[in-house]
Amino acid sequence: MRPTRAALIVAATALTPALLFATPAFATGSTAMSTTVTATSETPVDEMSEEELRIAILRILADEDSGTAVVREASKALDGTAEDMRNFLASGYRIAQAEDDSVAVVRILGLAQQNGDKAVVREANKALDDGSPEALRAFLETGYRIAQAEDDRVAVVRILADPTISDALRAAAEEAIDGTPEELRYFLEVGQYEVDG
Repeated sequence: MRPTRAALIVAATALTPALLFATPAFATGSTAMSTTVTATSETPVDEMSEEELRIAILRILADEDSGTAVVREASKALDGTAEDMRNFLASGYRIAQAEDDSVAVVRILGLAQQNGDKAVVREANKALDDGSPEALRAFLETGYRIAQAEDDRVAVVRILADPTISDALRAAAEEAIDGTPEELRYFLEVGQYEVDG
């Protein structure tokens, strides 16, 4: 692991409580992150009036999924000229979202390393090594879920490998292992503890 990545992981892990309130859309289960503002307006950014630019940025600020960098850069753009707002909507938003996504991936990487989640660590590192906004967003929207499911299946297999577990727990684990990523996660976090016997 690169020394700078290790420092980022330490910093992100230390800041986790603060970051929990500033994570991107994946944290709330929403995947409706749009990097183009034309989704909220029919007018292309370079043809928007100053009022339309301001409204588009205010919509971004009102989105509870906007992260720290997006809020910072959007606020700067609002305090600037119409050209500053136009530049933010055209490219600054994407760059700020990538910064927020990078922080979120580093935070996930740190937690995955603590938990021994090898697939999540592998996929988070791939996204960080690529470094593109698209790779970071793809990891957060789909890659993380798939990698976590891989790690969760390994955890369920470990439970099944224990010859001392009850028949009820074995049956629940066998059912969970064929389930969705969400069912696997539920079994590991809650379901295995609810099994009688």
